[in-house]
Amino acid sequence: MTTQSLKLNTNIINNNNIENRTFKAFIYIIIFLSLCYVLVLGNMVWNIVARKNIDAQARTLGNEVNNLELQYLSLSGKVDMKMAYSMGFKEINKTFAKRENSLGSLSVMQNEL
Repeated sequence: MTTQSLKLNTNIINNNNIENRTFKAFIYIIIFLSLCYVLVLGNMVWNIVARKNIDAQARTLGNEVNNLELQYLSLSGKVDMKMAYSMGFKEINKTFAKRENSLGSLSVMQNEL
């Protein structure tokens, strides 16, 4: 009887080491995923703050463009020929280009030998 009980005791596998390894692996995975979560959450907060700053800058630039457009419109009503002549501008000649040798004309070169 004692020999049979000894045989039964030797066939039992010690699972404490496997359970311990599994538990440690589970804990490491949880720690890794927690760090990844904190990293992603931090990046999202950083991007939200950066987007708010960019939106504020875009509003400022938009206001500046609106002010410049108003200045342009107010100054464009004051421009006339008298002001242009006083600034040194001159009336231009209305001919754009001469048509003496147009693209469709042929010219035959003389023999230069």
